[in-house]
Amino acid sequence: MFVVGGESLIDLVPVSAAPGAERVAHAGGSPFNCAIALAKLGNDTGFLCPISQDEHGDLLLAPLAEAKVSVLLTERVAAPTTKAIVSFNDKMQASYVFERGADRAFTRDGLLRALPQSIALYQVGGFCPILEEDALVWLDIVRAAIGRGATISFDINVRDKLVDDEDGYRRRLSQFLDLAHLIKLSEEDHAWLAPELSIEDYAAKLLDRPNCELVVVTLGEHGSRAFSRRAEARAAIYAPPVFGDTVGAGDSLMAGILTWLSETGALKPGALGQLDAEALATTLRFGAVVAGLNCGKKGCQPPSRAEVDTILAA
Repeated sequence: MFVVGGESLIDLVPVSAAPGAERVAHAGGSPFNCAIALAKLGNDTGFLCPISQDEHGDLLLAPLAEAKVSVLLTERVAAPTTKAIVSFNDKMQASYVFERGADRAFTRDGLLRALPQSIALYQVGGFCPILEEDALVWLDIVRAAIGRGATISFDINVRDKLVDDEDGYRRRLSQFLDLAHLIKLSEEDHAWLAPELSIEDYAAKLLDRPNCELVVVTLGEHGSRAFSRRAEARAAIYAPPVFGDTVGAGDSLMAGILTWLSETGALKPGALGQLDAEALATTLRFGAVVAGLNCGKKGCQPPSRAEVDTILAA
């Protein structure tokens, strides 16, 4: 089983980029989106996050059920659903302001009890390193997942508006990065974390960490890049016929990359670091199609495997 740990929330998305535009509630959260995208691509996927008893919790459960994602924490919590107020720039790229709630209503023992005994992949990131008390618990879950056979994938996904202790955040983030076999970041993450380094140099620095064998960098409209210990590659975006927005694009790309690596037998320590340029480019292309199809809709609505295969076969 693939397990994704981290936040779920409600995205309050404006219907247009105009000031004061009406907002519509969409289920979201980076780990939540990634779990759904993984399941829709055919992976047996579990999601590890508390779900609120409120009506927005119902809204979160519906797409999980539709995608056949296993909700690993079955007892719902009293805390209100976490919310993200979404805004768009003139390129319809999203930014967020957060009101946290149910995503933090967990205990270490509760998460450990819900964690499957056999795990092929544990994907984590997003909010997990932001607060020290939360990070300590999520780090224990990552270590437990490693003990149960998991390859660790980490999506940096900096949420700087939630960070009020930058030194502490960087220290906690570093602990997660030291455990990860695969690390994904965006160009915005890179600009916040290491603006003094080129993308190539920062990727090399990540690959020097104890376990990291593959780094993926998303570049918005300029596509994506991948760096293994052996090679590097880049891929262009897949532009859908009709553009919606970029909500969940990075999460969808990540799910595509993880799916392709799993299907080609490369989603494991030792194999990731040996990926050559051709394999990296093919992996990025698959992820780009998944992300592009998602961008053809409003909000995060990842494609099915059949939709992806249709584009790749064209």
